[in-house]
Amino acid sequence: MLELAVFHNGAADLPLTTTHEGVVVNDGDLEEVHESGRRIIANQVRQGVLADQLGFNYWFMTEHHFQPEGAELSPAPLQTETAIAALTSRIRLGQMANILPWWHPIRVAESAAMLDVMSGGRLEFGVGRGYQPREAEVLGGAMGATIQDQERNRSYFEEAYEIIMKAWTEPSFSYHGEFYRVPPSYTKWNHKQTIAYFEQERTKHPVDDVLNLGPPDMYSMGSPVLASTTTLREISVIPQPAQKPHPQVWQPVTSPRSIGWAAERGVNCFTVPEPTSRLVGNVERYYADAEAAGWPDRLDRGPFKFGWDSEKKRGYGCCRYIHLLDPDNPDADMERFKLGLELQWDYYGPFGFAAVLADADEDPYPLDMRVTADLLIDKQVAIVGTPDQVVEQIMAVKDGVGYEDFLFATWFEIGGYSHEEVEHQMRWFAADCMPQLADACGGMVVNPPANAVAPEIAAAAAGD
Repeated sequence: MLELAVFHNGAADLPLTTTHEGVVVNDGDLEEVHESGRRIIANQVRQGVLADQLGFNYWFMTEHHFQPEGAELSPAPLQTETAIAALTSRIRLGQMANILPWWHPIRVAESAAMLDVMSGGRLEFGVGRGYQPREAEVLGGAMGATIQDQERNRSYFEEAYEIIMKAWTEPSFSYHGEFYRVPPSYTKWNHKQTIAYFEQERTKHPVDDVLNLGPPDMYSMGSPVLASTTTLREISVIPQPAQKPHPQVWQPVTSPRSIGWAAERGVNCFTVPEPTSRLVGNVERYYADAEAAGWPDRLDRGPFKFGWDSEKKRGYGCCRYIHLLDPDNPDADMERFKLGLELQWDYYGPFGFAAVLADADEDPYPLDMRVTADLLIDKQVAIVGTPDQVVEQIMAVKDGVGYEDFLFATWFEIGGYSHEEVEHQMRWFAADCMPQLADACGGMVVNPPANAVAPEIAAAAAGD
């Protein structure tokens, strides 16, 4: 069976230019960049709604900030997807990813649970560590989540993940770790209403678990809540997600260490473009690690199909740039598409991502190598051509990896293209490629309808 996703990264719609150093950038001043950013945010909602209408199964967004260069912009995927949720009924809403070291984990837990509740249980929760110091040090540095110390960043990420899982699955909880103590040990809370609530037998949660009750504090001049030695032991994060025990979790991965971490926790993996020969090795590693860990799964459903399991929604998704060439002017369209690819990779390349483009039997590429559009197309990381050619190359990914079921993410938006042009690509792909792919995969999953908002909200809006 086939499932299709749309991956959206927020590339700018401004014209592109190549500088005298040979670097592709936005061709606009900063005010024009800000105007483009406002359009991008609105267009992400438009295209998410269109993806639902066209029958795509998933909508995935990244989280990226502060970028005048033009490659990507997606500062609040959960917020954007809440807007999409209110206007759709079927498409599942994921993030690749929420960068946990940039946020307080309780805030992430609340915001993601809000999306799950308001979408009628359509959240696919993505987690990541981040890699760009301009984002990481501005947003996470004050909390100690620096990316400039990889081990510290990883420890912070894992602690944040544990807190989110506890917030989602325990009615009342505490956490004492290296970076966070939830709640802080010094939090005074001599609140008579809290004491009265937990003293009730029906709460099934003793007040002594929630509060460390103590005598008045003779040194305090504050309210009764503060003029006490009574401190808080636990908190309840409300709301918890609609999906139980929690939504499916995803992680974008490149390294064996990250793949192993995900496999051991029942987390789905997702790979942004890399050659198929590398992808097959990573999928094999994920399945070996999952088997060794006893097939962890949020619903304890045991082993799942190789590559992807459409019934259990478990496994390893993959992604490719997709572009259908204008039949009236294919050469010019190809050159424009290449320029858009090079805008993105002139941004990504300096972070060392050239290394992941090497095939499994090649030596890693130099970290400072400039990635060209021709290389991306040659590696079939970017799939471009007629509908038939695009279908053939997508199926080559499925067959090359050995996917049983197939979850494939299409990446249509690219720098320099307007939202009308991106939406044209989406519609064209849905009309001419989606049916062929469904036939080749033995059918395509149709998401069941859900209330666009939680049933209680829908009933209130209807006056019931």
